Amino acid sequence: MPVTVRSTAVAVLVALSLAGAVQAAPPATAPATDPVGEAIEPLLAGEFALQSGKLDEAARWYLEAARTAQDKALAERATRIALLAKDDARATESLALWRRLGGSGHGLTAAEATLALRKGQERVARRHLTTLLRSGDQEGWRQALSVLGGGAGEPAIATRLLTHILDRKLLPNELQAWLAFGGLAQRLDQPKLAERIVAEVVNRFPGEPRVALLRASQLREAGKNDEAKAALDAVVDRAASDASLRLALAQEYAQLGDPRRAEAILAAGPQDDESYAHRAALLARAEDKAALGRLYEELARGASKPDPQRRLLLGQIAEFLDRHAQAIDWYAGVPSGPLRWLARLRTANVLHEIGRGPEAYKALRDLQADGAAPDDARRDAYLLEASLLAKDRNDAGELDAFARGLAAFPDDLEILYARALGWERRDDIARAEADFRKILVVEPDSVAALNALGYTLADRTDRYQEALELIDRARTAEPDNAAIIDSYGWVLYRLGRLQDALTELRRAFTLQKDPEIAAHLGEVLWKLGKTDEARKYFDEARKLDPDNRSLKRALENVGA
Repeated sequence: MPVTVRSTAVAVLVALSLAGAVQAAPPATAPATDPVGEAIEPLLAGEFALQSGKLDEAARWYLEAARTAQDKALAERATRIALLAKDDARATESLALWRRLGGSGHGLTAAEATLALRKGQERVARRHLTTLLRSGDQEGWRQALSVLGGGAGEPAIATRLLTHILDRKLLPNELQAWLAFGGLAQRLDQPKLAERIVAEVVNRFPGEPRVALLRASQLREAGKNDEAKAALDAVVDRAASDASLRLALAQEYAQLGDPRRAEAILAAGPQDDESYAHRAALLARAEDKAALGRLYEELARGASKPDPQRRLLLGQIAEFLDRHAQAIDWYAGVPSGPLRWLARLRTANVLHEIGRGPEAYKALRDLQADGAAPDDARRDAYLLEASLLAKDRNDAGELDAFARGLAAFPDDLEILYARALGWERRDDIARAEADFRKILVVEPDSVAALNALGYTLADRTDRYQEALELIDRARTAEPDNAAIIDSYGWVLYRLGRLQDALTELRRAFTLQKDPEIAAHLGEVLWKLGKTDEARKYFDEARKLDPDNRSLKRALENVGA
């Protein structure tokens, strides 16, 4: 969890108080004014507005506080809030004050570039991006990348700016920067631009195996899977002594739908429990039970010593192989220690899987009552019990498990959150809202609860303004979180602001390829009459998760 807005305000207040404390006493003839003291009232008002999700008011109060105290940090804060609120006029004022008070650095330049883009001043934005990229340090190009990834709004604008950067040879001669901007070109769905970057990277960094990873991902997204595999095959031999490169190669092979080859890559180097776990997961994904069985036998031969990590892994592999009795034995053999509690939870899961429900629930009840167990394990036993009862379609039992969990752990945030999602699944929005609000009483800055409640209100009620304020509070804490940007785009759509919604949802999908975001984006595009592009995103969502609830709703809503 990032530093909360509340703690930022407290820090600023403390800084202002200290500033006031070290000021020299004014001469006897000076007027009895205290700018620092006078700034506290608007600062607190700004903070309260921020905590209420009223970003426009917060930007206004923070700007007033900055002007009163003539404080650079407050001017910066006012600028960032105004940009988040899309209040360009106030952002312009705050930015000018920030600059006049001595503001400098990459953060200010990035804010200037973002604001210029908001105003349609691409030439001005290019100038600021050039300053960032020519700064000669990593922070500069990272800030430029952030502006292009978020501040540019429409993909076409970001594409033009990225093309300008390449034409003017502004990217530093640093592999990480080229890979990052190449990734941006891919996310912008600009294959020709991505190809151009890859070609330049190959020329600049010949023989660098990570270039092959970028090239392979580019080819994969273009549907050229055979060529992508060939690009990876060319560098496999160089990964033998580099564990991180082997893992990256394996992940790319898995993306290409070849988990067996991915597992073979990981098997080629030194092994530890982490690599064994990755290999087991890949073979399970490939549903290659024969190969997984061989890995299981290999690991079992070396498990005579009471290694808890190894025995836990063996139990999990045995579960997938449907060797349930062996899985239970492995879990029972996990010695005392932190992993013992996880083994007991897994045992209950196996018992439920093989139809021994009463034993599974007894095992969980025993863990819940075990005074030697840590609180997290006991709490997880209630959560797992509720989950298994939900699988059994035992609504009353699931709710009882949550109730008992909350009796043992009053106002536990994870139990409340799980129960709220359960209420939402049952279409009981009033009770879901009540649990989300209980979380916010305990932890007012809970980004997960703010976003979940805001999204639920936007998606399942007509309380759109209230939803917007909740989501804005979450955005303030994590402005680059794709899930929160998706919620923001969705509430804008529900408010009828289709073009603004489209901009935000495009940005969210650029940050994270997610079926729910794709479904939302498809629905907005459909409503805007861009049905061909909408179908593309619906197809993307189907590939990621054909059973996604948001996708099914979107298709029903538009009649596709």
